[in-house]
Amino acid sequence: MMSVTVNTGMSATVNTEVQQVGRWEPDSRGRLREAAFDLYAERGFDQTTAAQIAARAGLTERTFFRHFADKREVLFAGSAHLQEQLVRGVAEAPYGLGALEAVGYGLQAAASLIGQSRRDLAAKRQAVIAANPELRERELSKLAGYAAAIAEALRHRGVAEPHATLAAEAGTTVLRVAIEEWANCDRERELSTVVKESLAQLRAVTVGS
Repeated sequence: MMSVTVNTGMSATVNTEVQQVGRWEPDSRGRLREAAFDLYAERGFDQTTAAQIAARAGLTERTFFRHFADKREVLFAGSAHLQEQLVRGVAEAPYGLGALEAVGYGLQAAASLIGQSRRDLAAKRQAVIAANPELRERELSKLAGYAAAIAEALRHRGVAEPHATLAAEAGTTVLRVAIEEWANCDRERELSTVVKESLAQLRAVTVGS
């Protein structure tokens, strides 16, 4: 905190704090997200409030609610955009491909988006979700939504049932497993590479069975 004395015939002290100018601070959303993940790890998700997250980030609680509807959305913000990427990737895959190959294009589109995030934050996010049953349920609900959207995109490509649903469900499983491996890997790897390898492993398991 910095105190500035203003001379107006009488002495007045004006307190200027980072919190008061939070709305103009660069990357407020990113700072809030990082602060939230740290607090969730330190105190637990249930014991952390939006006000505490904002304070840790050096911003106001009002700024927090400009970016996130509630503290859960810190973990799930961007889900709609990710779903759009998945569907677009499937829809724009070259025609003539099999269902799973088309899904692979969607997974790579998603990987290009998620891969822009910091890997350490992805690992923290996963740890928080794994420790909280309510959050795990919400995560599964999001994945189910992705699968439904991918299946619909496949049907638009002419893929019949049950192939569309099976390929979509398999694809979301590949994405989940690949993100977990990427986030917790002890060496630098591109998420797109991990997705590609995970998809190949799925094919190997399918053929082997």
